[in-house]
Order: sequence, then structure tokens, then C-alpha cells
Amino acid sequence: MTVFTPKNILITGAAGFIASHVANRLIRNHPDYKIVVLDKLDYCSNLKNLLPSQSSPNFKFVKGDIGSADLVNYLLITESIDTIMHFAAQTHVDNSFGNSFEFTKNNIYGTHVLLEACKVTGQIRRFIHVSTDEVYGETEQDAIVGNHEASQLLPTNPYSATKAGAEMLVMAYGRSYGLPVITTRGNNVYGPNQFPEKLIPKFILLAMRGKPLPIHGDGSNVRSYLYCEDVAEAFEVILQKGEVGHVYNIGTKKERRVIDVARDICKHFSVDPEKSIKFVENRPFNDQRYFLDDQKLKNLGWSERTTWEVGLKKTMDWYMSNPDWWGEVAGALLPHPRMLMMPGGTERHFNGADISSSGQTPFSSAGDTQMVVPVSKSSTSPRKPSLKFLIYGRTGWIGGLLGKLCEKQGIPYEYGRGRLENRSSLLADIQNIRPTHVFNAAGVTGRPNADWCESHKTETIRANVAGILTLADVCREHRLLLMNFASGCIFEYDAGHPEGSGIGFKEEDKPNFTGSLYSKTKAMVEELLKEYDNVCTLRVRMSISSDLNNPRNFIYKISRYNKVVNIPNSMTILDELLPISIEMAKRNLRGIWNFTNPGVVSHNEILEMYKNYMDPNFKWVNFTLEEQAKVIVVPRSNNEMDASKLKKEFPDLLPIKESLIKYVFEPNKKTGYSA
Repeated sequence: MTVFTPKNILITGAAGFIASHVANRLIRNHPDYKIVVLDKLDYCSNLKNLLPSQSSPNFKFVKGDIGSADLVNYLLITESIDTIMHFAAQTHVDNSFGNSFEFTKNNIYGTHVLLEACKVTGQIRRFIHVSTDEVYGETEQDAIVGNHEASQLLPTNPYSATKAGAEMLVMAYGRSYGLPVITTRGNNVYGPNQFPEKLIPKFILLAMRGKPLPIHGDGSNVRSYLYCEDVAEAFEVILQKGEVGHVYNIGTKKERRVIDVARDICKHFSVDPEKSIKFVENRPFNDQRYFLDDQKLKNLGWSERTTWEVGLKKTMDWYMSNPDWWGEVAGALLPHPRMLMMPGGTERHFNGADISSSGQTPFSSAGDTQMVVPVSKSSTSPRKPSLKFLIYGRTGWIGGLLGKLCEKQGIPYEYGRGRLENRSSLLADIQNIRPTHVFNAAGVTGRPNADWCESHKTETIRANVAGILTLADVCREHRLLLMNFASGCIFEYDAGHPEGSGIGFKEEDKPNFTGSLYSKTKAMVEELLKEYDNVCTLRVRMSISSDLNNPRNFIYKISRYNKVVNIPNSMTILDELLPISIEMAKRNLRGIWNFTNPGVVSHNEILEMYKNYMDPNFKWVNFTLEEQAKVIVVPRSNNEMDASKLKKEFPDLLPIKESLIKYVFEPNKKTGYSA
């Protein structure tokens, strides 16, 4: 049997559970192997998992996403990678039922990026793709022989479907381009360092806290459990002895029902399982059994070493000695957790401290093979904030107000320095600031109004279309939610939405106002942004705030015009709605939202309020749309927008006229008027 000897191994996802045990084992057992770890440090990763390798000269850590083709190609070339062990993936089935697109992006697209990089560089001697037993689907309860490597793939949930899809790509690249691929499919793994969304660590931590153990359905589902060190040894064997083009099951024939796992943990904690076990609603689909035939791997010389009793005892002892390894994990301990798969989770480093406030992630220098450990900080160092906003539009009205709101709410924030159309400057902002969310209030609205855009068309298109699309794309690449302040001035009253009817334009309606270049650019970019699943589009209209001296304030404008039209419109009271935009970011809301107060208000109604609250002697003159057209360059949008979607999400949102009184006129009142 030929033994393969790698030189430079790239292990993806090795700050996670299984891969960290594999990396630590290879670094410990093979000082002649150079191990490069690539991990984006998602919520279920922890750099402390790699503590045993911290001082090893053959270890290097790089923070990054396998979805970044530039980074992957760079690493393969500069580190002379000849072997890839691809573990990085979203793996929790519960999450896949609630956020399946993330699984497609990570598990399929990420794998595709790696494969393409291997094809392009042409230097890879082994590509070991880590899959799962779940790709086989459910095993018959009375089956005596487990699924063998040639069994049909019949995935039953979004997670296993993406893993099966990734396998198809691996197989295709092996056949089409001759890549030396090997695939593994493993049973459930347990042991130290596992994030507690998984069954065994979840039950252990809940039992430690004296809380009930939630079991999906009736607990009769059967699973096979392997101890992590045995699995790490299996990967070592496959790396050295596995045959290119083959699939290897990593499994055990020792099966346990979920309810039996819970009872075993209750027994160790000396608690009554009848009182501690709680049956909860089942998953949308929960495979009854996974059963593997692992003879092929055994033929290479591997066998399971750790008994269930010994492995469970080791695992429980570790969690009892390291109860705070993962920090705050209350969300993971829920019966059906839905972890937010966005950046911003605490990055835990070797010394237990969080990443430095400078936002720099430790990278090794070009000639170094060892991870550069961040400067040590005391254990009393403040934790990295759970939120940090990057805001574009510092000199603008909305951008400035957002910064003040962040200060008021104690949310760390920084303004972006880059121009939206300059991709490299946006990348620099994100790298330096390391935000959890990005807010865009930048763009061209006209100086002082939309007429300006007609004589500055390229500047308007560059900022409002190219710039915003570039920002959205950069944010998507870094898995950041973009809160984009857009415009509702893309509609005008029509036969289906007549003035005064109370029928407003909804989020899904197609824009029908093309009277100005400004509106065209806003409608165009909104349509394109629908292809980005990381964008929350907020349609703002005729913005008003309590600062009546701001020239951008709609009330400031119309109170100083010589003449005004009198048409009911939907409008946005910033004092009420900007705090809602921050809450929307916290809730991870996406898609298009009419960001206006419910209802409409006319110019005359606003000016009547202005007269009552501010200046009893104030007077104004109306003129028609036809007369207005003679003194402006382009038409203006007039419409009513349906705010019911926003109202449903935020039931306390006030109608436009009530909001005007509460947030604008009452705080500024100069008369004795009372509504």
C-alpha cells in the first residue's frame, strides 16, 4: 500500500470542532508537515480550539472565507499548498431549515471556489472533501447492513442537500480535470470543543445548569456517535493511505437513540430523566436512522478505539472544566436554535482575549510558518461589542443623524472613508473597522434638488448605481448586512393608485415614475439589489425631522418657497423611523421596505401645522402642477406608499400626522396652540 506524504496542507474550517482536532493531531504527530489553517471564525469557531498548536513552528493561521477566490488562490500559491483537507461548512440541520441560502453559499459555492483554485494552480496532490452520512438519507430501521460508499445519495434536509451538491462538484472536478479527490462521509462526532448547538454538548450544558433536556419528537431517532480523537485518527489514515477517486465512510455500528443519550447524561449528573427530559416539537423532517458500512476504512487499518462510556465521561469532564469556553451560548441551548450566521460574533484568541480594537486579525508574515499571537491583554479587558456599525454618508443629513443615534444608544460606529464606487477603499474600510452591519446613507440627491442631477448625469449614475452596487457586493463578499437608505420617489399616482384613494404602492410594485434621472437611478439600483440577499432597502420619502433649521428638511423647504403645490404624499419622520432602522439591523431584516409613516399628508396640512405651532402670521401661496412645471427642470414624484409591512413589524409606528405633531411640532412649539 502506497503511503502519501504531504508537505504543505491547507485545512479549511480548522477553528471549528472536528477540523481543530485533526489539525492539532497532524501538527503534533508530523512536525515535517506544514499546516495552514483557513477559517473565517464564524459563530461556531473558536481559536482556542487550536491552543495545542499555538507554539508549533509548522502551524500558521489565516482568517478568511473560502468563498473569496482571490484569497484562496493567493494562499495556494504563496504557501505552496499541495494538499487540501476541506472541512469548512455550515453543518447544523436546524439552521438549514431557517436559513438554507447560507448553506448553499457556504457548502456549495465555497467548495466550488476551492476546486476551481485547485484546477487553476495545478499543484494539488490531494483534495480531501469532508461530507456527511446524512447525504445517504434515512436508513431503514430493520436494515442489518449499513450504507456503503456506492449507495445512492438521498438527502432529506437543506443541509445534507448542500453537502450532496458539493460532493457532485468534487466528483465532477475529479473526472473532468483529473483533480486527485477523496471524499469522506462520517457519522455524528462528539467530544471536547464542540459548539453547544449540537445534541451532546447542549445536553451537558443544560444539565450543568439544572435545566430540562429538550428532545425533538419522541426521542426514538437513532444515531451513531464517534469520539473526536478517533475521527481525527481516521482522517490521518485517509490522508496517508486513502486512494484517489474513492469515498470512505467514517462510522461505527454502535447506535444509540437520542432519548438514551439524554438518559446517559442524566445518569452522570444523578438527576431523574423522567423529570429532566422535555419532549418538544420535531424538526420539519428528522431522519429516523443513519447507519454506515465502514469496512472500507477498516481495510486501511483504522478502527474505533474509544467506547461510548469513556468518550462521554471525557466529554462531560471537559465541559465541566471549561463551562465558559464558548462564552454566552443561551441562544444555542434553545430546542430549535437559529444562530445568526453573520459576522460579529466574538473572536476568541489563544490568550482568551478578544480581538484588538484596532480591528487587525493576526496574520503570519510572508516568511513565517507560525501564527502571530495578538498582544496579550488582561482578563478584565472589555469584550468586543456585539454591534459595530460602519456608516457611509458622514456629511449627509441621514448619515449624521445615524451617528448621533449610535452615540445615544451606546453603539460603536465609524464613518467610512472610502468612496462607494472605489472597491479597494471599501475593502479597506471593512478590514480596518470590522463592522457587524453597514449603513449606507450616501448617494446623490441633487444640489439643492433633483434638477441638479439632470446636468450631472454621469456623477449621479456613478454614485447612485455603480457605487451602491459596489458597496452591496463588497458587503455580500464579507457576509455583512447592508442597510441601504433608498428612495420612494420612484412612484407616481396612477389609475391603480389614484390620489386620495388610500391605495398605496406596495414593496413588490414596479416603479412607474421616470420623470427624473434621480428617480431612474434609484429605481434601477433597487431592481438590481434584489439579487443581493444581504441588503435591506429602506424607501425614504420627503424626509422630515425636528430640526426645522436644516435645509434638507422638507418643512424647511416648503416654508420658504414662494409658492407650493398642495398634494397628499407619504413622508418619513426621521425622529421616529431612524431608530427603527437600527432595530431592523439588529433583527437582521432584509428585502424592500416602504420606510414611511402610515398615511399621507398634504403640503397645506403641514403648513397649517407650522402656522399653528410656530408662526401664527405665516402665510403661503399655492400653485398648480402645471405652474410648478414652468419653474423646475424635471417633474417631481407624488405618491402614497403602503406602510403596512413596516407597521406589522413595528406596531407602535405612528400615522404621519400624529408623528408630525409628536416628533416635530410639539418639541418646537412657539405658540400656545394645542391640538
